[in-house]
Amino acid sequence: MDAVAVNFDYSDFSKFIISPDTFVSGVLGGLLAVAFAFLFVFVLVLLGLYIYVSLAYTSVGKKAKLKVPELAWIPFVGPNLIAFQTAKMHWWPWILLAGLFIPVIGFLALIVFAAYSVIWHWKMFEAVRRPGWWAILQLIPIVGLVLIGIAAWGKRGR
Repeated sequence: MDAVAVNFDYSDFSKFIISPDTFVSGVLGGLLAVAFAFLFVFVLVLLGLYIYVSLAYTSVGKKAKLKVPELAWIPFVGPNLIAFQTAKMHWWPWILLAGLFIPVIGFLALIVFAAYSVIWHWKMFEAVRRPGWWAILQLIPIVGLVLIGIAAWGKRGR
């Protein structure tokens, strides 16, 4: 048998070699795509929670016979507005939100506002014939969502 000589042109293999720069940019591109996918899912979950909470507080406002229960749709302060109106208490604790922009006083103002928020929610739950102590349980994240749903769409009773 005769040996067959095969001549390879090694310059053709250069197009199959991945340079370190191309590899690193590919990995970073993939990680960036995964990060944006997680961010997209996170934003969708937040949007869903916003819609759920707004619908629930709007329903609570209707049960409490408020004039404008749609105030619950105002971002960040809507649920507290519904609780505040249902509680029929003083308006001045809202001024504490202005204190958030003052460095040291802001933290104390936030704590005092949170205490008033719990009081407003206590009275709101009682106004829709639910136990007032649910306001304290609302501080537990998932439990709070369930309780506001029950207060909004559950049957009245005691």
